[in-house]
Amino acid sequence: MTTPFRPNAEQLAAASDTTIPDVVAPGLRVLFCGINPGLWSGATGHHFARPGNRFWPALHRSGFTPTLLRPDRQEELLGLGLGITNVVARTTAKADELTAEEYRQGGEALVERVGLLQPHTLAVLGIGAYRTAFRRPRAVIGPQPEGIGETAVWVLPNPSGLNAHYTLDGIAEEFRRLREAVPPAES
Repeated sequence: MTTPFRPNAEQLAAASDTTIPDVVAPGLRVLFCGINPGLWSGATGHHFARPGNRFWPALHRSGFTPTLLRPDRQEELLGLGLGITNVVARTTAKADELTAEEYRQGGEALVERVGLLQPHTLAVLGIGAYRTAFRRPRAVIGPQPEGIGETAVWVLPNPSGLNAHYTLDGIAEEFRRLREAVPPAES
């Protein structure tokens, strides 16, 4: 097994305000939606790439993936009916660098993307991002009463290592609740 690419300080700085491609296809079981890519993701081209991000371990512990995937294996998600996008496309060191207007514009673009891709469920990873992007200030973690067309919407905890409100086990439990609510992967 190869060692994942570890960007240096210069490469991380150069990744600021860039974008990375979504991992998407029409008709996914779940389209996971991060807040925005971090600098590690911008430098590597892989979602949830920063060491310490709990997305990949939570995805595996919840039963969505049969093995623990690394960010450089993100394309394997498509075969499981899973994908990744973001509310805001531009990379930043921290999500607090984003403006409320960027969140709202990102939410509008996300609604269009969901309309085109028509996943069974959109899972937004971060309650604050969801509340701002979709103007739902009272939203809570879990299934949302409003979908996007035929697509159900869930809010999951932000898996960033900076989110001290949830442990990895707590995040994985919320992912498991979602997994149990969506159709199983086709064999």
